[in-house]
This record gives sequence, C-alpha cells and structure tokens, in this order.
Amino acid sequence: MITYLYWAVVLFITAATFLILKSQTEKLKIPAIFSAIILLTGFGLYYFYLEQVFVKRWGGVMHISIPQGQQHITATWKDDNLWVENYDPKTNTCYFTEYSRGNLLEGKVAIKNCNPINRR
Repeated sequence: MITYLYWAVVLFITAATFLILKSQTEKLKIPAIFSAIILLTGFGLYYFYLEQVFVKRWGGVMHISIPQGQQHITATWKDDNLWVENYDPKTNTCYFTEYSRGNLLEGKVAIKNCNPINRR
C-alpha cells in the first residue's frame, strides 16, 4: 500500500510541476525537462533506497523470482537487505543470495553438499 501511495505522490508532484510551469511559459521544453527530472529522481530514490525499506518496515510490494531448477528454502532480513536461500538439487548446493538496495552490492554464498532435506 505504501508503495502505491509513494508513486501517487511522485506522479502528482510531477504533473503539478508540469502544469504550473506550463502556465508560466509558452514552450513545452522547460516544463518537460523539470517534470522528467522529478520523475527520474523519484524512480532513483525508490529503486536505490526506498523499495526494501518500504517492504520491511511498512508492508510494501516487492517481487523476486526463484532461478529455474532451484527450490526455495527460506528468506530473512539482515539490516535492510533481504537474504534468500534456495536449493539446487542437481548440484546438491544451497545458495544464499542477497538482494540489496538497488541491486548494487549483492552477495552470494554457495554451500556445496548442502542436502537440506536429509531423507534417511
């Protein structure tokens, strides 16, 4: 819900800026440039900082896909970064993958001979 509210505010500010600047000038270039700057700033702020903060603290929306052929085991938060554990039965390896803000510094840990489902 907070994610949708954020985007509604960003779009409102963008549209309001465009309309106000358009009423002050005859040209479309200046209002379009300022509106594009606001929209790109809002996108960058969301993607590089707010997405995981919204999800963890205020119930935002985030989608992650499990790689083909792997099975999901668990997910946990470490600070504001999400760590997901998956199991690859073909190689008998567990993968811990970090989803950090903006996907800039993502970590990955591979544990060989993991066998999380020990069937005896």
